[in-house]
Amino acid sequence: MEGKITHNRRRRLHLNIRQRTAAAILFSSVILAGLIISGLLIDADAIGIDLESKNRAPSPDHLFGTDWLGRDMLMRTLKGLTLSLSVGVLAALSSAIIALTLSLLSSWNKTMDNIVTWMIDLFLSVPHIVTLILISFAAGGGFKGVVIGLALTHWPSLARLLRAEVLQLKGAEYVGVSERLGKSKIWIARHHFLPHLIPHLVVGFILLFPHAILHEAAITFLGFGLSAETPAIGIILSESMRYLSTGHWWLAFFPGFSLLLMVIIFDVLGRNIQKLIDPFHGQRI
Repeated sequence: MEGKITHNRRRRLHLNIRQRTAAAILFSSVILAGLIISGLLIDADAIGIDLESKNRAPSPDHLFGTDWLGRDMLMRTLKGLTLSLSVGVLAALSSAIIALTLSLLSSWNKTMDNIVTWMIDLFLSVPHIVTLILISFAAGGGFKGVVIGLALTHWPSLARLLRAEVLQLKGAEYVGVSERLGKSKIWIARHHFLPHLIPHLVVGFILLFPHAILHEAAITFLGFGLSAETPAIGIILSESMRYLSTGHWWLAFFPGFSLLLMVIIFDVLGRNIQKLIDPFHGQRI
C-alpha cells in the first residue's frame, strides 16, 4: 500500500514537471514569436530621424528613450533583435546540418571517423572569436559573411555529441543485423542513425541560437560584423558607448538587456525541450 502511494506521488511529480516544462516552452515561444512579429511590422519611418526628440530619457511616449538623432530606441531594439534572430536561424541551421553530416560520415569507416575527429579537435582548439572574425572577413563581411563565419565555427560541439551517439548506435545489435543482411551504409544511416539523432539535433539547433546571437553582436560591436548602416544590436551598443559619459544610460542598457533576455529565453526553451524529447533526461527526472 505504501509503495503504491509512493509510486502515485512520483507519477504526479513527474506530470507536474512535464506540465511546467510545457508551460515554459509555450511562454518562451510566445515571447519569441512576439519579437519576430513586432520586428517585421516596424517600417523605416518608425526608426527614422527626429531631431526634435533627440536624447530623451525613457517616458510613456518613448519607453526606451531616444538617441542623439531622435530615433526611438524601442523600435531600433526590436528591429535589431529581429535581425539577430535572422542571423541566428541561418547560422544555427547551417551549423546543425554540418554537424549532422559529419557525424553520419564518421560512421562510414575508421579513416573517415579519424578525419572528422581531427576536424572537431582542430576547430575546438582555435580561439573561437578569432576564427569567426577571420572567416567573416574572408567571406566578404556583412550579413552573408557573418552567417558563414558563425556557421563554420559553431558546429564542432554538436558534431562531437552526435558522433558519440553514432558510435554508440553502431554497436547496436539491429545495426549489425542490417549490415549482415547487406544493407548499404546510406540505408543504415537513414533508417537507424538519423531517427535517433533528430532529438539531439533539434535541441542542439535551439541551443546554438544564443551562442550565434551573442557572437554576432560581439563581432559587430568590434566592427567586424554587420555594416554600420544596419540597425543591429552590436551596432547600437557600439554607437551608444560614446554617449554613456554624458549620462544617456538608456542607449546601451535597454538594447543590451533585451539581447541578454532573448539569449536566456532561447537557453530556457532549448533545455526544456530537451527534457521532453530526450528519453535519458526523462528517466533521470
